[in-house]
Amino acid sequence: MKTWIASLALAMTGVGIKMIYPSFSIVTPSFNQGRFIGRTIESVLAQNISGLEYFVFDGGSGDNTVSVLKQFESRLQWVSERDDGQAHAVNKGLRKASGDIIGWLNSDDVYYPGALAAVQQFFAKHPDVDVVYGKANHIDTDDQVIEAYPTQEWDVQKLKQTCFLCQPAVFFRRSVIERVGGLDEKLNFCMDYEFWLRLGKAGVKFAYLPSILAGSRLHDQTKTLSAPFKAHWEACLMLKEKFGYVPVRWLKSMAVLWVKKNTQLRKPQVRFVLLVGLVMGWFGIRFHLV
Repeated sequence: MKTWIASLALAMTGVGIKMIYPSFSIVTPSFNQGRFIGRTIESVLAQNISGLEYFVFDGGSGDNTVSVLKQFESRLQWVSERDDGQAHAVNKGLRKASGDIIGWLNSDDVYYPGALAAVQQFFAKHPDVDVVYGKANHIDTDDQVIEAYPTQEWDVQKLKQTCFLCQPAVFFRRSVIERVGGLDEKLNFCMDYEFWLRLGKAGVKFAYLPSILAGSRLHDQTKTLSAPFKAHWEACLMLKEKFGYVPVRWLKSMAVLWVKKNTQLRKPQVRFVLLVGLVMGWFGIRFHLV
């Protein structure tokens, strides 16, 4: 009886209790990013945490990706086969993941040293939190910082206006997938944004960790840079389907892209502002009729 009481007292004071840290599964979707994927993989394997499993799902790349993967095959699991795009590749990893916490890291992005340990500790200390996201940088082809990604404190209403979560700096419990499912494979550009919005709509608890966790690479082959108007159009269609309307900020961003693409007008010219307003109104009508 005395032993039991002593044990209970220790538990109540926290003395002698060892923190139990969650295990991790990291998923990397890949396609023809051989010049970057080695750095991506190294950034994961260098995290030096226990309970880490790592999957790379390559879509049958025609460059040197497979040869790079073979260099690391004793330390990760990989497959190279034709798939139905990025979301499909990520979902294959989500279905196979057994870790308590899941992150996905695209084949041109990187984790910064200590990122997973910081996330692991946060989840261990906050068992009520389902999703943790941190700060991130936009980086160039040489890993140099271009700018800080504009992250901010969690607000599901603000998330409708702008995607302030940087995908490689987001981590979630596997139970979230069991609850709401994986990525929408119909989407080519905004599958991550749709996923965050779906989680927020479902009442999943998000928490902001104000530490720089990842580098999101910008280069000429990045989908959102090579086809920004298509990316915005897809996001607007997704928002209309999910909420019944397209937020004004998204309409404005798309109108600015259209004007810059189709005219020689640039800020701060009055004609530019007027044309953006007209195009924005036209897009508003278009999406209202969808």
